[in-house]
Amino acid sequence: MTDRSSRLGRGLAALIGDMGTIEGPRVAESGGGVRRLPIDFVTANRANPRRSFDEDQLAELTSSIREKGIMSPLLVRPTSDPDTFEIIAGERRWRAAQKAGLHEVPVIIREVDDREALELAIIENVQRADLNPLEEALGYGQLIEQFSYTQQDLAQVIGKSRSHVANTMRLLRLPEHVQDMVSQGQLTAGHARTLITADDPESLAQRIVDQGLSVREAEALSQQRTSTSASPRRAPAEKDADTRALERQLADILGLTVKVTHGSAGGKLEIRYKTLEQLDSLCARLSGQSH
Repeated sequence: MTDRSSRLGRGLAALIGDMGTIEGPRVAESGGGVRRLPIDFVTANRANPRRSFDEDQLAELTSSIREKGIMSPLLVRPTSDPDTFEIIAGERRWRAAQKAGLHEVPVIIREVDDREALELAIIENVQRADLNPLEEALGYGQLIEQFSYTQQDLAQVIGKSRSHVANTMRLLRLPEHVQDMVSQGQLTAGHARTLITADDPESLAQRIVDQGLSVREAEALSQQRTSTSASPRRAPAEKDADTRALERQLADILGLTVKVTHGSAGGKLEIRYKTLEQLDSLCARLSGQSH
């Protein structure tokens, strides 16, 4: 990781102190590096990982801002238009300020590129717990796709474990309808993870919602369906001593159940895991990455 990424790992507050402030006559000084900016000069962040804003929460924030003003400044960056600044962090406060009829907003202006802007937006939202699980996964996906991050890089930058990043990104494998249910808060991240390997995740997701199942109940139901839908298997042939010894050796190395099957057209190596954390650890070892 670079020095910049190490700084990001310290969080948003540290970054605000690390970066240089843009000087300019068009912004009113209000002390402490905070400026007053006409609200019409501010635009939404086109790459903001946050996609949804709860209307009830927004109404509460609007009422608070109308009475007491904005307590925490927006973090913005200049654009090619000299009279426009793009929000890096604080879009919800900006939306509420508009509804409250404010003409100016407090801002901290920072000169950052697209990559740093996205990093900051994700960090700020994750630290405030403002992202739903799917928005968080999409934000991680943006950094990986657009800026060639690894999951280990992301874990360092946002201050989470690598398994958290990996498990969150697995939500992107779910069908679109199930992803929508996660975005709308009908399913928690824990519920959603039980659906990733399910045979029919959409119907199972609907049953979880309709019956108000807990994560543990959803996991049991998913395993039950997978077991029921599995086709009958023939009784395995007796294995020779060498094959059994190889299975034990691999199981000791990996800490997981291992089965080796030989056939006339080749063979099969089967490694069984019980949790997504075990799968993540196995993938890290096979790819040569530290967990």
